[in-house]
Amino acid sequence: MVTAAPDPRAVAETVTDPELPALTLADLGVLRDVRVHDGTVVVDLTPTYTGCPAMGVMRADLLHALHAAGFDDVEVRTVLSPAWSTDWITVDGRRKLAEAGIAPPGPAPERAPGPVPLQLGPSRRTAPCPLCGSPDTEELSEFGATACTALRRCRACHEPYEHMKEI
Repeated sequence: MVTAAPDPRAVAETVTDPELPALTLADLGVLRDVRVHDGTVVVDLTPTYTGCPAMGVMRADLLHALHAAGFDDVEVRTVLSPAWSTDWITVDGRRKLAEAGIAPPGPAPERAPGPVPLQLGPSRRTAPCPLCGSPDTEELSEFGATACTALRRCRACHEPYEHMKEI
């Protein structure tokens, strides 16, 4: 009996994010395309931001998963345009973030063409507590465990949690 080769997209969609392992790269929206071109599996990957330190691990994990599935010739390409947005996180990815105790991002801010204005001062982000659902929360630090998250605390249940920033 001959077994069919696995679908390279299905294999790539199982790879988890190294900084947020509750999510796959597909859930996060950084897995842009997977195709076969002249016998080579070509994967397009967009970083959450330019210089994201997890890109090397994402690339290595994709190569490992695809090689383990029997694909010998694999190329992982970085695609910077259009820039990634938290709006690309799937509904399932948002659910998984909340289940992991991380408040999912709200809608990303509108992006006007041209230079991005610099905003100084305290953050105005809000995020309901993923543990109890209370909207009464406060930001403790603009920076969480990763560059993509901020540290917040719920005033109702008093638990700290991370919030994925809107980008």
